[in-house]
Amino acid sequence: MVDAAQIISEAAQKARLAGRTLVASTNEVRRGALIAIASELTTQSDRILAANAIDMNRAQSSGMAQSMQDRLLLTSARITGMAEGLRQVADLPDPVGRIINQRTLPNGLKLTQKTLPFGVVGMVYEARPNVTVDAAAILLKSGNSALLRGSSSAAASNLVLVEIMREVLSKTLISSDAIQYIPSDDRSTVTALLHARGQVDLVIPRGSAELIRMVVDEATVPTIETGAGVCHVYIDDAADFTKAIAILINSKTDRPSVCNAAETLLVNQSIANDFMPLALSALNSHGVILHGDAATQRIAQENGISVGLATEENWATEYNALEMNVGIVTDVVAAIDHIQKYGTHHTEAIVTENEEHANQFIALSDCAAVMVNASTRFTDGEQMGFGAEIGISNQKLHARGPMGLDQMTTTTWIVRGNGQIR
Repeated sequence: MVDAAQIISEAAQKARLAGRTLVASTNEVRRGALIAIASELTTQSDRILAANAIDMNRAQSSGMAQSMQDRLLLTSARITGMAEGLRQVADLPDPVGRIINQRTLPNGLKLTQKTLPFGVVGMVYEARPNVTVDAAAILLKSGNSALLRGSSSAAASNLVLVEIMREVLSKTLISSDAIQYIPSDDRSTVTALLHARGQVDLVIPRGSAELIRMVVDEATVPTIETGAGVCHVYIDDAADFTKAIAILINSKTDRPSVCNAAETLLVNQSIANDFMPLALSALNSHGVILHGDAATQRIAQENGISVGLATEENWATEYNALEMNVGIVTDVVAAIDHIQKYGTHHTEAIVTENEEHANQFIALSDCAAVMVNASTRFTDGEQMGFGAEIGISNQKLHARGPMGLDQMTTTTWIVRGNGQIR
């Protein structure tokens, strides 16, 4: 029987000791390590693809949903993308040791607040093996050791990626134990990781709403809650139709399996008769299964397009597939009312040429990112210039939105005196 608690304890201890080499390292050392890992990933792409083929064969045999298979799949282009993300992270400013507050008190004490790493950070994630590299990159650059617990569906891919990164680190001043692979063949390792308070400083879940909720509910270790993405695109009565169609199609179909893909289209009623046939036709041509309210169904029927009746469950569903809800609302406030009822505080988009409407939508949206005349797909660490991301936080404490280097640091206060006492 697996002694999960022992596995986590030993991994955390190794990671803690290895963290000393990270703390002692310079930004140039960490930068060089990431660039070396990027080069090695592309050099060993055949090894990575062979491991991923094992995972994909198992996924196909088990009947895994197509959207999850897309998340699991690695290609030469995706490996190149991972390597490029590593290089982008490597070249970002050092987040460690930044002075963010400095002052001298009347009693002569000199206060300095500066950034430092969390320490040992656990990642619990599903399918996507690119998270293994993205998370490791951000954690290493920000001086944190990583405990990486992916899903069993990506076990072969994750293991080889960790092996490659550790092989590279072994040739640097950073201990290879700064990256730890946590076995995924037994769920008990997740439970043990979540309960390793005092050994692990932070846990970040990344995956389905069910996984995130389980981590948040069960963890005694502090967590940053990343969130599901029931994202909306609202087409205002002052929208440019050409922009709106392009943004809608990109938001839904560019990569429907990811959390920043749109799941619901809301259209202002005053333009519905003109815009809706264009939107439904465009979505239909891209193979999107549609669910709508009664008003949308009427317009769809008049234009010979099949739209099912949306249920309460539909409106609240993150499909991660070519499937979408469509509704008609009276104005910006009605759109926001719908979003607040069914959304997940991830990303909301408005398409409008009316600045007042845009500002109203921004002010009323309670979410990690608001897009004005842009695709929801831009809620992404790389797209926003953070390099890779470790996840997208929907919560309001500490971090919100794409989490990059700065969000993986905390702070400490340094007080310098000359014998002062209270």
